[in-house]
Amino acid sequence: MPTFDAVFFDLDGTLADTAPDLAAAANRVVADHGRAPVAYELLRPVASHGARGLIGAAFGKTPDDPDFPALRDAFLNYYEADIAAHTRLFDGMEEVLRGLEQAGLPWGIVTNKIARFTVPLVEAIGLAPRAAAVVSGDTASHPKPHPAPLLHAAELCGVDPARCAYVGDDLRDIQAGKAAGMTTITAAYGYCGEGPPPEAWEGTYLVRHASELLPLLLAPVTAK
Repeated sequence: MPTFDAVFFDLDGTLADTAPDLAAAANRVVADHGRAPVAYELLRPVASHGARGLIGAAFGKTPDDPDFPALRDAFLNYYEADIAAHTRLFDGMEEVLRGLEQAGLPWGIVTNKIARFTVPLVEAIGLAPRAAAVVSGDTASHPKPHPAPLLHAAELCGVDPARCAYVGDDLRDIQAGKAAGMTTITAAYGYCGEGPPPEAWEGTYLVRHASELLPLLLAPVTAK
């Protein structure tokens, strides 16, 4: 029997490479303000932080800045209009999902992206019929790093959180997973933010490519 009863994935930067569409939306706002495009290399690392990260990197504005709400709303509208133009699953991730499904191991998505964007994106990339649970940033009482979203996902799947794994590319993912009592897997191939390096997050495991996930997730109990 596998070690786990369910596996949950963060969305942006873990399951899917959403940064190209997020960066494009940010640069459309930049263009509206007559500025030169911001390099993709500067926007990609903050993609997991949504509007706060992208507007911060593009304009140097924080949420308490009076200009932030208008910039945020413009960014979100552009993103919603082209939410999956270039978004794709990370290389090797489709094989991971198929392997879990073939093993009869349910998997789900737990993201801080609000449902307004999560639902159409998950549908657009063909994962809606396959995911056993989809928990957005506004689904539970608190977003990550609070454990509430992960505990809610486990409840939806009818499994013990201690028998679940959570895969994420941001420190808050690992913090949430630990707080929920889950095994945590750091996706070092993802965006990883601008804080401490992934090696310092103290996840249970660390992978540098999605192809490394399946052997961990399907390992028998006796091998852990």
